[in-house]
Amino acid sequence: MANKPASRTITVAAAQLGPNQKSASRESILERMLKLMDEAASKRVQLIAYPELALTTFFPIHYMTDEDEIAGYFEPASAKDPYAVLSSPHAKTLVDKANHLGIDFYVGFAERWTGDDGSMTDFNTCIYYSVAARNGVGKYRKVHLPGRTEPLPDPKAFQQLEKKYFTPGDLGFQAFRAPGLIQGALKAEDVEPGIESQGKGDPILGMLICNDRRWPEAWRPYGLQGVELVIEGYNTTAWAPQHDGTPEEQQDLAEFHHRLSCQAGSYQNALWSINVAKCGVENDQGLIGCSLIIDPFGRIVAESTTMGDELIVATIDLQMCQAQRNRVFNFEKHRRPEHYDIILNQVGLREIPLLSSSL
Repeated sequence: MANKPASRTITVAAAQLGPNQKSASRESILERMLKLMDEAASKRVQLIAYPELALTTFFPIHYMTDEDEIAGYFEPASAKDPYAVLSSPHAKTLVDKANHLGIDFYVGFAERWTGDDGSMTDFNTCIYYSVAARNGVGKYRKVHLPGRTEPLPDPKAFQQLEKKYFTPGDLGFQAFRAPGLIQGALKAEDVEPGIESQGKGDPILGMLICNDRRWPEAWRPYGLQGVELVIEGYNTTAWAPQHDGTPEEQQDLAEFHHRLSCQAGSYQNALWSINVAKCGVENDQGLIGCSLIIDPFGRIVAESTTMGDELIVATIDLQMCQAQRNRVFNFEKHRRPEHYDIILNQVGLREIPLLSSSL
């Protein structure tokens, strides 16, 4: 029987990227990502996270009609090869480097999925690559797509057209275990009657993308599956001319909402989170930075300080999740799902009835 791991600490990093201009080559973007992975290796990082749509510019701000141009931003995949991006020329060098250095990674990209019937569906996707497994062990498709299907009529407006280019994710919020990060992790074969396994196995991970972080419904399924670390990449608008306030005021508010969402999600589900940005002025549109690593108490333990390529690192103790789950967020003792029907059965806002004039 395996003993309880002497330590459940791992060293993780958020690999913030500066802007990927539309004119930038895929090769130049990949070189920057590889450089950050080399830096991570020098700091003994075991897991590195890259942003949403890390391999390209954030193309949903552009209105495009040329199907060949649009296709150029996507990586193909299918049921026969769900992690095909890993062998793509746009990512294989990253995989080779990860294997050489022994660093797992999370990365976001645009996925074009071919179904068994030959139909194609486009998703805003991220995957988790495990060096120990020599393959992807987790995939997530963005559920909460922001923006519009058609551009705003104002030619000066900043566009957000994710609903034009992507379909909402269809994989739900599936937790997974990442092998090889914790030495001596409890395995299924080791469990015997009477042996408590919670918090002793390989780390349990979950993934989100950008706008998902704003929705409590996206975090809670992970909390209920015992997730210890959520990884989330984002490209978040800093300001837009069609919105109220100066660019500085808008950016301050965007950064406040970002921190609030990530800290609340971590705290309310007693888990660590890595939240990693693509930031700076990309194709004339500002994106916030503020890459964060947050503990299960909602405290920021590492934060980026620039608006460019930057690595932030933290050694995190997964056992802290168990401490929180035995206190305030003991779901089994305190949750009351019999009162939560409205969350599942209603989508839009519906005001309660008006009061009578007699009151």
